[in-house]
Amino acid sequence: MPHEAARDDAGAHPVLVRMRAIRPELRPSEQRIADLFLADPAGTAGLSVAELAQRCDTSTTSVVRFCKRLGYEHVRELRNHVLRDVERETFDTAALPAVSGDIDRNDTLADIVAKVSLAETLSLADTAKVLDTESLRASVDAITSSTRVDIFGVGASSIVGLDLQRKLTRIGRTALDWSDPHAAWTSAATLGPGNVAIAVSHTGATTDTIEFLLLARQAGATTIAITNHAGAPLADQADIVLTTAARETGFRSGALGSRIAQLMVVDCIFIGVAQSNYDRSMEALRDTFAAVHRVRTAGA
Repeated sequence: MPHEAARDDAGAHPVLVRMRAIRPELRPSEQRIADLFLADPAGTAGLSVAELAQRCDTSTTSVVRFCKRLGYEHVRELRNHVLRDVERETFDTAALPAVSGDIDRNDTLADIVAKVSLAETLSLADTAKVLDTESLRASVDAITSSTRVDIFGVGASSIVGLDLQRKLTRIGRTALDWSDPHAAWTSAATLGPGNVAIAVSHTGATTDTIEFLLLARQAGATTIAITNHAGAPLADQADIVLTTAARETGFRSGALGSRIAQLMVVDCIFIGVAQSNYDRSMEALRDTFAAVHRVRTAGA
């Protein structure tokens, strides 16, 4: 039953997180409903179906359809789970300054610090809840048994890919990061069984990144996607999908919440791979640290 599935999913996948995840797939009328909930969850949860429809310039039928899309049979169940999410977020951020709303042109630097720390704290907390440990284990196992790992992302996601490449290299893994799409595609086409291709994209809709994973999959490599949207086109080309739950501000071009959430996933992958051969990894980390330390000392 849809509403039972929603209840079962609520603990691991909070409803506000699911709204953000499926928003790109919704109809425009349903997106307006999601946006109202996400902007003011507690206030919106107190609205009747008719009031909600009026605020979003849509029909009550669209409101009901939106609820069913999230797995709820009745609007009151959605309201209850939204209020539960509000309580959880209040607990998760109890130690942070009380702020509300997106970053505004009149915000002070103190306001900006408070709002960025709030968004990133919630991005990490939500990602920890939605990150599937079985998929994470499958990723770690694939990388551990691979002979080569190719990584690709565009823009801010490329920074995350480079971070993973350097981490894996430090423990003796053969990992390649590609900043140029054509070079990435060329490399992906040469992959095969026993190799891994990792693509990083917040939206999961970046054409160059999708093409990279498609080519790698066609070549026989194990493909892994790190994205905020499990239903995105990138996920269709992935054998394993690792989902983040980032919160972006109006300064989306800065990739604030998405980058911090992706880096958390990358850290979990790296530690899992390192732990799979703990002694060898620790020795490699000591050796690489010593190599850098010697060079810096000699140049001092």
